[in-house]
Amino acid sequence: MTALSALDLTLIAVYVVGVTLWGTWLGRRQKDSRDYFLADRAMPWWAVCFSIIATETSVLTFISVPGTAYTGDLWMVQLTAGYLIGRIAVAAVLLPGYFRGELNTAYQLLEKRFGVLARRFASLIFLVTRTLASSIRLFAIAIPIQLIIGIPYWQAIVITGSCTLIYTYFGGLRAVVYVDVLQMFIYLTGAVAALIALLQVIPGGWSGVVAAAEPLQKLRVLHFDGGFADAPWILTGLIGGAFLAMASHGVDHLIVQRLLASPNLREARKAIIGSGVFIMAQFTLFLVVGVALYAYYQGRTFASPDAIFPTFILEGLPAGVSGLVIAGIISVAMSSESSAINSLASALTLDLYGPLSGRSGDQDHMFKMGRLFTLFFGVVLVVGAIGFQFIQQSTPVVLIALNIASFTYGGLLGGFLLGVLSKNADQEDAIIAMATAIGVMTVLWASQQFGVVPRLVDGLWFSLIGSAITVGVGLASARVRGSTGVTPASA
Repeated sequence: MTALSALDLTLIAVYVVGVTLWGTWLGRRQKDSRDYFLADRAMPWWAVCFSIIATETSVLTFISVPGTAYTGDLWMVQLTAGYLIGRIAVAAVLLPGYFRGELNTAYQLLEKRFGVLARRFASLIFLVTRTLASSIRLFAIAIPIQLIIGIPYWQAIVITGSCTLIYTYFGGLRAVVYVDVLQMFIYLTGAVAALIALLQVIPGGWSGVVAAAEPLQKLRVLHFDGGFADAPWILTGLIGGAFLAMASHGVDHLIVQRLLASPNLREARKAIIGSGVFIMAQFTLFLVVGVALYAYYQGRTFASPDAIFPTFILEGLPAGVSGLVIAGIISVAMSSESSAINSLASALTLDLYGPLSGRSGDQDHMFKMGRLFTLFFGVVLVVGAIGFQFIQQSTPVVLIALNIASFTYGGLLGGFLLGVLSKNADQEDAIIAMATAIGVMTVLWASQQFGVVPRLVDGLWFSLIGSAITVGVGLASARVRGSTGVTPASA
């Protein structure tokens, strides 16, 4: 296996150091917690849009999506169509509530409708879920870096996590968003460069790719056959994907925080819908890279689909281009982690610490605590990521990351929908309903994952199922208890 050139290593080092310094510089005028966590609600829609895209694009996406096309076809384009539908629903149904008043976190909306305990419950669920999922994402960066550069997992995690923490700590959300924009263009440039390099070495270029792919239907997008247990089924993509996007972009503070940094509802809607259109193009690019890799390697078998793209980066790209693509991989990791650290610190500071300590109005104190919690979560994610290297290596990392969020997404989305659909459900009904849905979905996933029951539904349906359980249980609880809908928040 070919080693990286001095030019590649220089490009990678310059990128990591440069981004860290620039992100730190962007935070030089931080003045209070509102500025630190919401960028003073002054972020332009295009920056929020690109930040959303960069945030939801993890290393898992960058290396796993090409692997999906290599071993299958372009079915994931259906999924991105569902993602767009879900974002449009968020823009129409949920975003107006976020821009009525001065909300600082996603879960403050639950407090306005149900009460403070509902807000704290949802925020705690977010804190636990996002910490686990983001630790896995940070660990995922170590997989291609270890394969390409050869350094141990823990070193890749510590270097990436530490540099990300530095600019997140000093720069706040403003630095996170603008660095996300840069990082998005870097990893997309790397993906385009890899595709161009592939087309130059495959006999016949794009015609050669089509010739290799068509006999095996690798350019197929639509899958009308299948059922609830099949991810490539068109209804799984359109309906399951739509509800997953409604949850991930409508109630997950990781994304909602960016939307709240927009100056108004119109700008936030442009950002979220624009990100849905752009994500379809991005996934298509990554999938086409996977099909081109299949033509290049002529169907060669790899130990893992996640090893295919990193292997080509090391073996098939010229000096300089390899460094650019690896910088793209690192940029994806840094973008995901900086967003996670800032949103976790925001939720803990504004949803829990401030109200419980009675110091929400002390902006200087909240600013200091926000930075302290940023440091705390940066360390937690690094330690957690190092710990994940000891999980069973045969377990697909991408599935673990997606499913950890799926356990709770449905419950949280259902809580918001319950508030919209029912005038009678109160705080106790909402908490009972969300807890029930999260418990049921956890049991369902574990039963399928460990073979207790046959595979009944694909994980992409979990958000819809969890939401339905939450709404159903909430309505039933309100009826049985005779709830009036009057809560501490509205009394």
